[in-house]
Amino acid sequence: MLYILALLVSFSLCINATALRPRLNDGVATTPPMGWSSYNHYSCSPNEAIIRSNAKALVDLGLDALGYRYVGIDCGWTVAHRLSNGSLTWNETLFPSGFPALGEYIHDLGLLFGVYEDAGINTCDTGIEQAGSLFHEQQDAATFMSWNIDALKYDNCYSQEDTGYPNVEYTPSTSPRPRYANMTNALAAQGKKVLFQICEWGVDFPALWAPELGHTWRIGNDIIPAWRAIFRTLNQAVPQTKFAAPGQWPDLDMMEVGNEILTTPEEQTHFSLWAILKSPLVIGGALKDERTAISDASLSILSNKDVIAFNQDSLGQSASLRRRWSDQGYEVWSGPLSGDRTVAAVINWAGEARELTLNLPDIGLQSAATVKNIWRKKTSSNTKTAYTASVEPHGVMLLEFQNTAPAGTYSSGKFATVNGNRTTFHSVYANTTSPNHTITIEFSATATSNTTLLLQSSSERVSLPVPISAQSISTRISLTAGSSNKIIIWSSGSTKSIKSIRISAPSGRYYPCTSFTLGGSTKLEGCDTGFCTPVGSKIGYITADSTAQVTIPATVGDGSGNITAAKYLEIDYINNDIALATSWDWGSSSRNLTISVNGGDAVRLEVPLTGRHSELFGPAKGWWDSSRLGVLVDGWKNGPNDVVIGNEVSGDVFQTYGADFVGLHVYD
Repeated sequence: MLYILALLVSFSLCINATALRPRLNDGVATTPPMGWSSYNHYSCSPNEAIIRSNAKALVDLGLDALGYRYVGIDCGWTVAHRLSNGSLTWNETLFPSGFPALGEYIHDLGLLFGVYEDAGINTCDTGIEQAGSLFHEQQDAATFMSWNIDALKYDNCYSQEDTGYPNVEYTPSTSPRPRYANMTNALAAQGKKVLFQICEWGVDFPALWAPELGHTWRIGNDIIPAWRAIFRTLNQAVPQTKFAAPGQWPDLDMMEVGNEILTTPEEQTHFSLWAILKSPLVIGGALKDERTAISDASLSILSNKDVIAFNQDSLGQSASLRRRWSDQGYEVWSGPLSGDRTVAAVINWAGEARELTLNLPDIGLQSAATVKNIWRKKTSSNTKTAYTASVEPHGVMLLEFQNTAPAGTYSSGKFATVNGNRTTFHSVYANTTSPNHTITIEFSATATSNTTLLLQSSSERVSLPVPISAQSISTRISLTAGSSNKIIIWSSGSTKSIKSIRISAPSGRYYPCTSFTLGGSTKLEGCDTGFCTPVGSKIGYITADSTAQVTIPATVGDGSGNITAAKYLEIDYINNDIALATSWDWGSSSRNLTISVNGGDAVRLEVPLTGRHSELFGPAKGWWDSSRLGVLVDGWKNGPNDVVIGNEVSGDVFQTYGADFVGLHVYD
């Protein structure tokens, strides 16, 4: 069964909530659906014994009590020909008791009954022809209701008439949307509300239209039984995270947890990311049959109440990709939870255990009274600026933050030590090395006379007169990229008590692609109004030998000596390299960009998809939709700096061309 393709979408800089279509607001799937489906383990060969055994296991193992209630019979249940009255029927050899009886069994367990069908003339290729629902939507919806189903997963094979109804059509001449609307209307006419799962593989960017027709939509290709599928699926998910909301959920596909494909840390990563991205949590492993039972380790992962609670959180907001360190092999995802909590996941893509550090400002925080490390089962108190923990090979550091302070805010009670007239703030974070950060000092009381403050950071001292009536005062300060800066403040005259400080990054400057000099095969292309934001143009065809170069002035200190330092950049890029057939092998829906400064080592950023429009019918087929990621690049010096955007990579690279480049913001 091929749910193939991955036309991805993105919701990034230039689409906001007002652009979204209204959702199918019928009270179904107010949180992401949870359950079990037959496909990942049994492919298109389910039978009645398999379904009954695994349904009963949901109850016997206590998974139903945790929210796993849908039991989905995927492809392989029907036959090639309809009954004489035109109705669908089940394969009597595989399902001797029939679907009404099987549905009753599932319902008697307190579970929900789901079936699979297709928007084409046949279901996806299983080696055995099986009837689809095209041209029979009303009749099939009535049949499903007579079986008392609770969910319908609706596929997209054998559906393109003008090309002779092929099994799959990656580039249809018309959108699949009308076929899904037909089934939506047919189901609505029956009067019972059912979970409608749209599975058109992301062919026509369903995030823009699926919410008004169904409750979930597949964002891309099928998951495959391999660790590399996790990275590919997450790259596909990046541009869709803003579309998640109660009643409308991007579906990353059924999970491989329990199929003995992944290691325990890999299963933890898989489950964690599906959960915090608000994907439906559908178990794809065998829970119990005549030959197989799920392992205790996999069951423990699927039963983790904290992770399930993240998925089912009432706020209904997906986590998003915040930072990616491609050369170092890790990345950070984070999102809000109800109760002013925050969840974060640090993925270790490396094949070895190591300590990883999450700088809290990367997820918008400066401190947290409580940090729960979910898989380590460890809780920490009074975490400031950074959190470090060991992460297994291909594992994840999954964290919940409570009672937090926003990034850039340092209360003296938490971050400072006081000795007489000297207040020292520790663990001060800077995203970039620059003398142009701003510090705002807030006082808890008004002094009775003028005061002078002396500020010292790692590389300079600043004298700052403070008027009597001032409640706060700001000045420029030099900081080094990282979380270990220390700021000492001495006061003279009538002492003012310091309540807190706030640190703001330098505003820096934006360098559009139009200011870069092209080399080799690179091309500057214009985009329609409102696209390739914020520039309106992009540079494409970037290869290892074809680059774009610009000279950027910078400051890294007081100007003395041959100092070099790291600067934080935010890069606007475009990538709509959707993995089609390549996803079954090494296609990852990602492309590279590299940045080098003054001839130093290039820093690589492997960027995810950005397209927020149909790759078939949308503007420039999604290749005008830009997104932004930050990266720290070393080698900057005082004065002019030679900056090169390229695609310098070593080893096997699937794509010759890098991502398209729109511009970069240098925090100097």
